[in-house]
Amino acid sequence: MGVRQTKIAVHDLEIGMFVSDLDRPWHQTPFPIQGFHIRSQDDIRSLVSYCKWVAIDVAETRDSIEQNKSGGRLAAGKSRPSGNNREEVQLPPLSIKEPVSYHNVTTMKKELKASRKVILDAEASLHQVFQAVQEGDAPDLREVAVVTRRMVSSAVRNPDALLWLSRTRHHDDYTYRHSLNTAVWALVCGRQLGLNEGLLNHLGLGCLLSQIGKLDLPDQILRNEGKLNADDFAIYRSYVEKGVAKLADTGLSRAVVSVVQGHRERHNGSGFPEGVRGDRIPLLAKVAGLAEYFETLIGPRDSGEPMTPARAVNLLYDMRNIEFQVDLVEQFIQAIGIYPTGSLVELTDGQRGIVVSHTPERRLWPKVMVMTDREHNPLKSARIVDLARYNDGRNQHEALTIAECLPHGTEGLDPERYDVTGAESRWSLSRIVGA
Repeated sequence: MGVRQTKIAVHDLEIGMFVSDLDRPWHQTPFPIQGFHIRSQDDIRSLVSYCKWVAIDVAETRDSIEQNKSGGRLAAGKSRPSGNNREEVQLPPLSIKEPVSYHNVTTMKKELKASRKVILDAEASLHQVFQAVQEGDAPDLREVAVVTRRMVSSAVRNPDALLWLSRTRHHDDYTYRHSLNTAVWALVCGRQLGLNEGLLNHLGLGCLLSQIGKLDLPDQILRNEGKLNADDFAIYRSYVEKGVAKLADTGLSRAVVSVVQGHRERHNGSGFPEGVRGDRIPLLAKVAGLAEYFETLIGPRDSGEPMTPARAVNLLYDMRNIEFQVDLVEQFIQAIGIYPTGSLVELTDGQRGIVVSHTPERRLWPKVMVMTDREHNPLKSARIVDLARYNDGRNQHEALTIAECLPHGTEGLDPERYDVTGAESRWSLSRIVGA
C-alpha cells in the first residue's frame, strides 16, 4: 500500500496515528526523527506543546485505527471525536440574569493573609469528605460548604490571592489539588461573568466535589489517567456517575449536583456521561468543565509534562465553539490573562520570575515577581516588576515584556522561597528594573 502524508492540526490527532513530519525541525523536539505512532493522550499533549500542525502517514493511520474499531474510544479524557467531528456549534451569546459587576476591594497583599487560611481549611475539609467516602460513610458536607463560601468571598474581594496560592502551593495528592485548583479557576471565571455570590457558591462547591467519584476507581487507572486503553477508559468515565450517586442523599442543591454531573460534557456533544451538547449543558457545568480542562492541561503530575499556561490559553482559544462556547472561552481568558497568575516567565532582558497579577486592560504586561538575574542566577530577595507601569510612555524598543512562558518546575524558580507580600512593598521600581 502506498504512503500519503496529510497535514493535520495537532488538536485533531488521535491515538493510533503515525506522525511522519513536524512543523519545526525534529532536533528541536524530543520526538524520534524517524516518526512514531501516537500511543497515548500524553503523546498528543506533548505534540501540542511543541507544534501547531504535523504530517501523518495516512496508510499507517488507517491500518492502526481499523485494528481498534471494535475497541471503541481509545484516548483517555478525550473531549471531542476530532478530525471530521471538529464541528463548530453556534449558540446565542451567554445571557447572565442580573449580572454583578465586581471590583477589587482589597490589595493582593492584604487578601493573601485571609486566603492562606481558606486554602488550608479547604484542603482539610476535602480530606475529611474524601476519607469518609473511602471508608463507606456518608460525607458531612457542612464544613466544605462553609469553606466554599469563604473562597467565594476571597475571590470576590481580589481573585489574584486565591490564584497565587493555588498555583504555588505544593500538594502530594493529585485529586485534592485538582479539585481545589479547578474550583479556583471556576470562581475567577464566574466572577468575570458576573455570577452572583449564590451561584458562585454552587459553582465552587460543585467543583470541589466533582472528582469524588474517582475514589471508587482502581489506583492503576488514576495513576495512568492520561494513558488508558479503551477498556480502562470505559471504567474511568464512570467516575462522574459514581460521584453523582454518592451525593444523591446529601441534601445538596440541584445546581451543585448539576456541576458534578455535567463538568465532563462538551459543547459539541463529545463529552460524557450523556454526550449532551450546547444549551443542554447547564451554565455552571460549562464553567466547571472549562476550568477543569484548563487545570488538566497545566497541572503538574507524574504521567506527563504539563503545558505552560500560555500554551494552554492558546489551545483553549482554538477550541472556541468546538468543545467550549466561544464567549465563555473569551471571558475565561479575559479573567485569567494571557499569562495567568502563577505562570513562570522569562522577560526580554533575561530575568525570570512568576506572574503575580494582571489587569484586563494590559493582559500582556502583568506584575512579575522576579526571582533570578539576567544570567538566571537566583536572587536573595525577590523583586516585583509592574510591566504595565514600567512600559507606560516607553516605545516598543524600550519596553520590558515577557519573552516566553516557562515550564512548571523550571530550575531556580521556586516561589515558595520568597515572600511576595514583602517583595511587593520592599523594592522600588527603579531598583527592580535596574538590577
